[in-house]
Parts: sequence; C-alpha cells; structure tokens
Amino acid sequence: MVKYWKPGDTLEKFIDHTLLKPDATEADIARLCEEALTYGFHSVCVNGVWVDYCRERLAGSPVNISAVVGFPLGANDPRVKAHEAAAAVEDGASEIDMVLSVGHVLQGRFGFVAGDIAGVVRAVEGQAIVKVILETGLLDDTQIAEACRVAEAAGAHYVKTSTGFGPGGATEAHVRLMRASVSPTIGVKASGGIRDGRTARRMLAAGANRLGTSAGVAILSGRPADATPPAGHRSGDEPDGARSADSRAEGQEANRQY
Repeated sequence: MVKYWKPGDTLEKFIDHTLLKPDATEADIARLCEEALTYGFHSVCVNGVWVDYCRERLAGSPVNISAVVGFPLGANDPRVKAHEAAAAVEDGASEIDMVLSVGHVLQGRFGFVAGDIAGVVRAVEGQAIVKVILETGLLDDTQIAEACRVAEAAGAHYVKTSTGFGPGGATEAHVRLMRASVSPTIGVKASGGIRDGRTARRMLAAGANRLGTSAGVAILSGRPADATPPAGHRSGDEPDGARSADSRAEGQEANRQY
C-alpha cells in the first residue's frame, strides 16, 4: 500500500538510504546498513552485488533492501534485466528499482518499453515491488507522462525520477507531473539532488511517496549533507578498525546524488 506524507510526519520511513557509487566497499555497505538501522529508514538501496551482504547485516530488522536493475543506463537486454531482478530477490531484495530503456522512450517505442518493464514485474511477481526509473532529465513532459502510464499498465508499483547519474535530478514539477500521470495506488519516488530536509519535504508535498537519497542521515539530523560528523558519531567507525569514505557519492555522481 502506497503511503502519503502529511505535514508534521517524520521522514525516515519515506527514505531509501542509498549507496550506488562504483567504488563502494564492504565497509561502506556495512555503514549504510548501520545507519539504516539507527535511523529507521524504509530501505537501503544498493547494487545487486551487495544484496546478500545487506541481508546478513539487516537480518531480523524491519529495514527492506532495494536493488537496482539495468543500472544506470537502462540499456540492457530485457532478458538480462528480468534475470538480474530475479537474482536480487533470491539474494534478499524486496524492492527492485529498474531503469527503463530511455532510448526507446525517446523514439516513442512504448510497446518495447512496456515489455521491458513487464518482464521484470513477472520475474519478481509476489516477491518484490518494482519501481521504474525514467531518467526525467532526458525526457520532455509528454514523454514523462506517457512513460508513467506505460509503467503502470505494465504492472509497476512505483515510477521514479532519476538514477542520480544522468542529467539533472528530481524536480517538484516532474514529481507533480508523475503523480498526476498515475493512479493514487501507484507510488512516485523522487531521487537525485535531495540533500536537505527542506527539499525532502517539498518533494513529498509535491506528491512523492518515497525519496531516494544518500543524504538521509544529514536530512534527519539537520546537518549539511557534506558536513563532517560530530566527534564520537559511531557511523564513521567501520568494522575491524577500517575507515572508509562516507556513504555520500563521490566523483561523477557528486553533483547529482540520490
């Protein structure tokens, strides 16, 4: 059931705590899971290679695991996406964030897009929900609206703005458009550039039902997303005494993070 935020509601259960940078290590993922447990986020969102490890770290907790599929380009063969989704569920994912084939949307080939999405939905039916990433920065409003309708018709449970790797990120205008383009029972996930509480609440007020962000801790604590954690903050202490970069994205992703 899709949950709608209301002013005065807390934010943690609307957040998918995200780490998708290519150089993430086991220590980084352990920290992500620790933060999700500490702050009570809805899920952690990770690449497929880390799903089984997250299942071990989160065992017995209410924190879900979201796995990305066809990420970040959406250009995989549909059979590969379906297999990738099924493998992620087998490893412990209960939510799949798949990237649709952006090129086919741009060509108006929505039959292909529908089949691509439906293949993933069938592969995890009854086991996981499917969120479809549109990469809205590459599409115009007409294409966004039609992609939303196609995703719903193909059985998706959510439509989502961005990967965080493409141009731009979530905007209130796109969230409103997406909300208006699907049924109330279909969720909208805003991701890309959500780095503080004010932005998070604006996206939820615009109609988002979930937020994808690597800045969840900063959003809840009220600190700037790039601030150094205060002395004694345990989430900076990695297992076995190792210390690694925090769960912020770096490099290519730095300006368009979840």
